[in-house]
Amino acid sequence: MSSANSTGPQLTAEQARFLFNMNASALRSEHQLTKQVIGAIPSDKADYRPDAVSKSAIELAWHIVVSERRFLSSIAAGAFDFTPMPRAESLRTTADVLDWYEKDFSANLQRLHQLRDEDLLKIIDFRGMFQLPAVLYLNFILNHTIHHRGQLSMYLRPMGAKVPSIYGESYDAAQARLAKEGKA
Repeated sequence: MSSANSTGPQLTAEQARFLFNMNASALRSEHQLTKQVIGAIPSDKADYRPDAVSKSAIELAWHIVVSERRFLSSIAAGAFDFTPMPRAESLRTTADVLDWYEKDFSANLQRLHQLRDEDLLKIIDFRGMFQLPAVLYLNFILNHTIHHRGQLSMYLRPMGAKVPSIYGESYDAAQARLAKEGKA
């Protein structure tokens, strides 16, 4: 089975499954890093924003997690649903958002693992801008999450928080390690 669209190459079922496995693994890894960055937001600084036009830290964290939900559930459903998903009143703290994120991410990723090859190859329209096989949106959400997680990590020091290691040891993690070794 192959899938074609006017904006991209044809994919075979084997290629789609390969892309799925590769990106699902990356999603699990990035999920752990994203949780670390969101978890580093000081509870008393969740409303911090570097500029009046910027999202607050908790708003940006919510944007990341709810965007992942939208993409993962849309891939599973075979169509995007752009119904607004505001943060519930019960999700007041970053700990609340993290708890919701963990449960939601796990459930959505599990749903994706049940998709058939033809589901991964199904062309899904994204706001009239892209018409891609479902599996290609996994890379899209990876890029989106990494982009906004980078923004959020830049909020941390001005909030008085430590930046966790992401793709290598952060300055703050190095300082903690050196202090532990008695070298700081």
